[in-house]
Amino acid sequence: MSADARYDFDTVVDRRGTWSVQWDGVADRFGVDGLLPFTISDMDFETAPQVLSALRTRIDHGVFGYTTWQQDDFRSAIAHWYATRHGVRIDTGQLVYGPSVLSQLSQLLQMWTAEGEGVVVHTPVYDGFRKAITGLGRELRGVPVGDTAALERELARADSKVLVVCSPHNPTGRVWTRDELAAMASLAARHGVAVISDEIHADLVHPGHAHVPWTCVADEREGEGKRRWALLSSASKAFNFPALTGSYGLIGDPADRAEFLRRMGTAEGLASPAVLSLTAHIAAYREAGDWLEQVRAYVGGNLELVAERLNEAFPGLGWEPPQAGYLAWIDLRPVGIEGADGDEALQRVLVEREKVAVMPGAVYGVEGFVRLNVGCPRSKAEAGVQALIRGVRAVAGGVS
Repeated sequence: MSADARYDFDTVVDRRGTWSVQWDGVADRFGVDGLLPFTISDMDFETAPQVLSALRTRIDHGVFGYTTWQQDDFRSAIAHWYATRHGVRIDTGQLVYGPSVLSQLSQLLQMWTAEGEGVVVHTPVYDGFRKAITGLGRELRGVPVGDTAALERELARADSKVLVVCSPHNPTGRVWTRDELAAMASLAARHGVAVISDEIHADLVHPGHAHVPWTCVADEREGEGKRRWALLSSASKAFNFPALTGSYGLIGDPADRAEFLRRMGTAEGLASPAVLSLTAHIAAYREAGDWLEQVRAYVGGNLELVAERLNEAFPGLGWEPPQAGYLAWIDLRPVGIEGADGDEALQRVLVEREKVAVMPGAVYGVEGFVRLNVGCPRSKAEAGVQALIRGVRAVAGGVS
């Protein structure tokens, strides 16, 4: 496909009956079937044609035996992507593989912490982090996004062992600056805390902002001691193929890297990756950059639509699109949606009257917010924001 091809993101793809968590599993979270969902962070678009073509070719081969990720096609595709997309040279010798970012996170937490020890995260916090951390018996220690004093206070605790950074941040969509990341790295090193940087949203950063991979701040500095770190990512978020599974990581310390691979290959029994995931990653990173630029611009347009509709309906809200991603993190406290009662009342109206599913802020540890997924055709984004506006008006009595 030519570099100047235009891709269609307006056409609605029917995902019902495809075992979709967002569409077919909506009743599991909201108790009602048939809602129009704006929930789990996958997109309603077909993946890039270049990825589909590569998958079809691989399927046509017809043999799906045990596979290795430790080959140059996969490693060089990742290196190519970081060089061309982020202007960063990575050491492919540091690469590891796992079935998902969260599975890698879980394995690293088991390597670097013991039960009862602290794991520091920024709040509001992605619920997958909370489940992984608390499910392993570790103590989640939240610090508000941007509160450096609180971050240092938690990192300084003797039993705080890991800082988990979501970069860009989910759910707020904040893109950390190089200076912010360097400050985190310095604090972590000073207090002997390992860092795990989840960068799965990195390729959806919007114009005016730039993603800085953790490798750029992971070097050791005089007087700060050893820096123990891992960068985790996947093409599955940006190119919309999470159902294929598959992720990769970079682990700085050779001994940690060897131990991670040993655990994955023995205790976890994951020596062989999903071959279609490898195929999709290679095609995405080698051939589908233009598709990604267009999908990023399209969801950026959806976010501008959300901002226009919300601020027109509620002039006092002043909502601005996130710096990255397709998840609209919306603070509704200025328009009267506050506390658990406000959240519950809004959810009741959205589900029962508006027939939409929108993630409440309480899922991420705060009240008075919602997370609206607009990685979808514009017609659906329009329907979602209008349903949200009607719901807020019904609950808050038209406060603006």
